Amino acid sequence: MNVSECLAAIDRLNPKLNAFLRVNTAANGKPIAIKDNIVTTEMPTTCASRILSGFTSPYDATAITRLRKSGYAIVGKTNLDEFAMGSSTEHSAFGPTRNPWDTTRVAGGSSGGSAAAVAARMVPAALGSETGGSVRQPAALCGVVGLKPTYGRISRWGLVAFASSLDQIGIVTKTARECAELLGIIAGHDPLDSTSSAEPVDDYTADVERGAKGLRFGVVREAVEKLEGDVRVNFDDALRVLRKGGAIVEDASVPAIVYAIAIYYIVANAEASANLARFDGVRYGRRSDHSRTVRDMYFASRGEGFGPEVKRRIMLGTFALSSGYYEAYYGRAQAVRAKLRSDFATAFERFDFLLTPTTPEPAFKIGAKTGDPLSMYLSDIFTAPANLVGIPAIAVPSGFSPEGLPLSLQIMAPHFRERALFRAAAAFERETEYWKREPRNVEC
Repeated sequence: MNVSECLAAIDRLNPKLNAFLRVNTAANGKPIAIKDNIVTTEMPTTCASRILSGFTSPYDATAITRLRKSGYAIVGKTNLDEFAMGSSTEHSAFGPTRNPWDTTRVAGGSSGGSAAAVAARMVPAALGSETGGSVRQPAALCGVVGLKPTYGRISRWGLVAFASSLDQIGIVTKTARECAELLGIIAGHDPLDSTSSAEPVDDYTADVERGAKGLRFGVVREAVEKLEGDVRVNFDDALRVLRKGGAIVEDASVPAIVYAIAIYYIVANAEASANLARFDGVRYGRRSDHSRTVRDMYFASRGEGFGPEVKRRIMLGTFALSSGYYEAYYGRAQAVRAKLRSDFATAFERFDFLLTPTTPEPAFKIGAKTGDPLSMYLSDIFTAPANLVGIPAIAVPSGFSPEGLPLSLQIMAPHFRERALFRAAAAFERETEYWKREPRNVEC
């Protein structure tokens, strides 16, 4: 697709899907969409929040700078859950993004705008961000490929922080090869980001044609033992596809994975409460007109600017860090997180990759879970472990539910093994070719 084709598709489809918050009609180059929590100089960055309404960054994120140098043009900024806090892209100040396969259903979150844009063929590729599965999960629900690279593989400079020890820029594309090509462009050390890794950038496309023969896949027993229904059937079918391709598929054990969601929502919310303290109405963003004192201004600006999900997470995180509760919650969560890292390392001594479904169910109806935050949080049950451990993981389309909704396989690899990860994902793609299917519930 060229820029003009993308702009025409956005003009036609975005009113139905709400994937883009703003569009750059002057774009010129290879088209790509960017999640609206990655800063850009030519368009505002709002994080889908009223508190950043109208804010335009004076600099580009490092990933954006590297894309521009390679001839890419940003055709628009995509919708997300406010400050990337959500699993459905319903918690946006600008309305929910709709799933191209069924517009009554969510696109997943928080990078739902990026995933829907690629799935509906409005753009060939998009950047999103990951904290607990926010690229892989919407990619799964929209039937496209979503990558979370190793922590530190892509610079976080210019990514608005949610939870600093978990956040990572990710990639959404139609195929594993396209994803590998983009990673090769934006990966690499960045002196502006102290968490950026100096590990050399690999040739991520080098092995995509090699197939899965001889590769060892471990099925994470603790994660899938209670799996049932359409997702179970699809997952078992995916394992048969890998075995047919010559892969070795056996049971694996990661005992601490059962605590991943509990760890994640303590660590993520605690770090969010600290990171979002900067949005106070003083330095940039929204400043309330309904205050007479400085104290009132802080309360009113944050009260009017933040949505309910962001407020909920700030309060939970502040409680976890408060005097008398720090060690009971945050300290204990970090200790179990260390055990989770150890369990993954042990599993990877035996296997090249670990497998789970990407999501526990297909895309659900818009509004079905907004009144039940705990149910919504469980959407990240398979994806959050990779963020906690910092390993790379990829979501690959693995079929469809009886209702015609996309399902997805998650493949996880050891740190900095993205090249091998793309080989495994591409091998699965060639056997199934689900990536060739396009949604028909909106005009594409």
